[in-house]
Amino acid sequence: MKKILLSLCFLTASFASFAQLPTFGVKGGVNFATLHATVDGVSGSGNSGSLTTFNVGAFVDFKFDNVSIQPALNFTGKGGSSSVSIDQEAGSSGKVKLYYLQVPVNVVYHVPAAVGEFYFGAGPYVGVGVSGKAKDDQGNSENISFGSTENDIKRTDFGANAILGFKFKTGFLINANYDLGLTNITNVNGVKLTNRVFGVSVGYAF
Repeated sequence: MKKILLSLCFLTASFASFAQLPTFGVKGGVNFATLHATVDGVSGSGNSGSLTTFNVGAFVDFKFDNVSIQPALNFTGKGGSSSVSIDQEAGSSGKVKLYYLQVPVNVVYHVPAAVGEFYFGAGPYVGVGVSGKAKDDQGNSENISFGSTENDIKRTDFGANAILGFKFKTGFLINANYDLGLTNITNVNGVKLTNRVFGVSVGYAF
């Protein structure tokens, strides 16, 4: 029993020697979102036009020397826009806005600098759709529903996330991220639709 207790004490002391207290932070900024589509029987694929929306969230950084595990909870906008010319005098356009609660978990590497640190990392994310709206250039709009019918958008979005940024010693940070959606979010047969998002944000780590 004595040996077991000594071993546990040693393991605890060893863990404390390299583990640091977690850092909490908040971020918010702008997203540039597109939808990537492929259709069965049609060669190639295509992207929608870019849609400007926003992101806001909070994160926790568990740091071990120069590497950390960084889970976050974000409210983030996705979707895309389209513009189709019918003739030289008329055209049609539309926007699809999708909002998700998203949890990324990134493995982050930190590089010390004179006034702070650079950081970069990557990891998976899972998002849950909470609201959405489609709007055309005539001012008509319709709420988007999440579900399993052909008229619905699938509620869950899974993909890969990458981040890059700089954190000053004061705690202020500048961050860029890219979300690569891997889940088909449409229920339409023969069509695959995935999210693509490039985001820029600023924040503060406490």
